[in-house]
Amino acid sequence: MAMPHDSQTGIQPRAGVGLKAEHYREIVETAPDIGFFEVHAENYMGAGGPPHRYLTAIRERYPLSLHGVGLSIGADWPLDREHLQRLKALIARYQPGLFSEHLAWSSHKTGFLNDLLPLPYTHETLNRVSEHIDQVQETLRRQMLLENPSTYIAFAESTYSEIDFIAEVVRRTGCGLLLDVNNVHVASTNQQWDATAYIDAYPLAYVQEIHLAGYTREADEAGRPLLIDTHNRPVDDVVWGLFARTIRQTGPKPTLIEWDADVPTWSELKAEAARAEAIMVAAQSRKLRHASAR
Repeated sequence: MAMPHDSQTGIQPRAGVGLKAEHYREIVETAPDIGFFEVHAENYMGAGGPPHRYLTAIRERYPLSLHGVGLSIGADWPLDREHLQRLKALIARYQPGLFSEHLAWSSHKTGFLNDLLPLPYTHETLNRVSEHIDQVQETLRRQMLLENPSTYIAFAESTYSEIDFIAEVVRRTGCGLLLDVNNVHVASTNQQWDATAYIDAYPLAYVQEIHLAGYTREADEAGRPLLIDTHNRPVDDVVWGLFARTIRQTGPKPTLIEWDADVPTWSELKAEAARAEAIMVAAQSRKLRHASAR
């Protein structure tokens, strides 16, 4: 079944995958049927070379989503203006249908950390995140999507729930949302939340993209489950279930399979995307059947 085109984003509500160097040649040579590709912005901020040659060839055939990991939206420190200008140039060069960043921080006055770190949900943090998103959107002259984090601890000083905090950021800035369903499961397990209640309470009307990924199961010092957002294995069945629940409420959305470590063969990655697309088609068919039965 064909799914409707999302004219707002320029990307059809299909499944896509993260573009990896291991798959460049196979993608260019075989032109697989895939909804879109997503790249990390920071991997393409150089002026040229093989990554840009392949990305240019792939962009000629496929929609592109650009996912930032280095803006440090939540940092208690001004945004890096040079980084923001490089990002603006990259967006002008490739014209991605979607651009997203994380609700996290990774920089401070002494340097940059190679991690996406959580932040307390307070009024002060809300003001800072909102100001940073306003600056990003004004500089780029386009909407940014904000991704919910994978978290492992809660801050005692938080005065907002995560969902209320994100909803207020959207209200203040007009940004869109990237719902990472794996992050919902990871954070809900680690913090003993109800993941289905989280999905149901989330401001789904503002979600323009969904992420799915694999995680690693460990245990904390008390022997309780501790999930780590590793992006190094197939999507877990629990996450597929949460995704199906989400899609039944939102309808099909551009949905990305994130697999950033221990990268599999192209066929295995594409199979994960096919499973996501099948869930979206099934949800759309169910909606149409219910509508015609009325």
